[in-house]
Amino acid sequence: MKFKKIMALATSLLLLSAVFTACKGKKNNSSSSSLPTKEDLLVGFVYIGSINDEGYTQAQDQGRLALEEAGIRTKYVENVPENADCEKVIRDLIDQGCNVIYTTSFGFMDWTLKVAADFPNIKFGHCSGYKRADNVSTYFGRAYEARYLAGIVAGLKTKTNKIGYVAAFPLPECIRGINGFALGVQSVNPEATVDVIWTNTWFDPAVEKQAAMELLNKGCDVLEQHQDTTAPQIAAQEKGAFAIGYNVPSPTAAPKAYLTAPIFNWATFILDDINHILEGTWTSRAYWEGLAAGMTDLDKLSDLCEPGSQEKVDAARAGIIDGSLKIFKGPLADQTGAIRVAEGAQMSDDDIWNMNWFIKGVNGSTGQ
Repeated sequence: MKFKKIMALATSLLLLSAVFTACKGKKNNSSSSSLPTKEDLLVGFVYIGSINDEGYTQAQDQGRLALEEAGIRTKYVENVPENADCEKVIRDLIDQGCNVIYTTSFGFMDWTLKVAADFPNIKFGHCSGYKRADNVSTYFGRAYEARYLAGIVAGLKTKTNKIGYVAAFPLPECIRGINGFALGVQSVNPEATVDVIWTNTWFDPAVEKQAAMELLNKGCDVLEQHQDTTAPQIAAQEKGAFAIGYNVPSPTAAPKAYLTAPIFNWATFILDDINHILEGTWTSRAYWEGLAAGMTDLDKLSDLCEPGSQEKVDAARAGIIDGSLKIFKGPLADQTGAIRVAEGAQMSDDDIWNMNWFIKGVNGSTGQ
């Protein structure tokens, strides 16, 4: 799996280099003289955490590193809070010459739009949001697809049939991931349930660990997370339980607990977006891709996984990619037992994106 990712990235970089070369050649053509080259670009990244957090920000930074490898200059700012400080950081990056900026956390959305309105010639990408402008795109990965695969691993591993989920905020981004994971669990273990605790933070190791301990003390023997650190995995190891990570492979954080992790390949989008800029074809868009595009995936399974897990994961992955497995296909009931998706029907992308209810078998409140 890693080999395929490396080959895919290498292919993207070769294509990017070819575009750069073509753009340079076009500089001699007066009709194409306005096309930028890689030397014209300075790309800024605004991060909510540290690039060494073994989680979300480290995963995002791999997209930046792919640009550096391709010869494009970048700048970044770490540990930016989701408040007015974000606006200041974006403006500072522009003052330093950045003409393309990626803001990488949901709470940066309104600040990104505010600054973008003042700089119509600068192109922005905002991760996980839903508001766009002529010079602002949104981008995200279909993490629920990889979470479904992780659910298969968890459903086969649990002995108590109680699986815990440490989650950040009751937003559709988290809710659809929890539901996708739970459906993966139920596909191999209909008796298992998923208990959710909200931490109301993306990044706080102490709070995340406390929530994980609460789930473990309730009898959960496998944990999943929508958090930016490895704290839930460390908690699972301390209690002799098992854990599934998120964002990047993290087998060394809790080697006696780690099963696998849904992961992002942010370079998939970043390289594509920069290609469009260099080709002069960039337009604002809502980018949302998953397993088929290589935007999301599941890390290799550790030796702690149950026998037969790999075969079931591989079959489900193939079905998701070729379209024969529709994750949010009816009948689907919510926590009350009410049918939300009828037999034979399937949720639209818009409904999945805005999901605000839990499926039957998930214990916890969505706050709705």
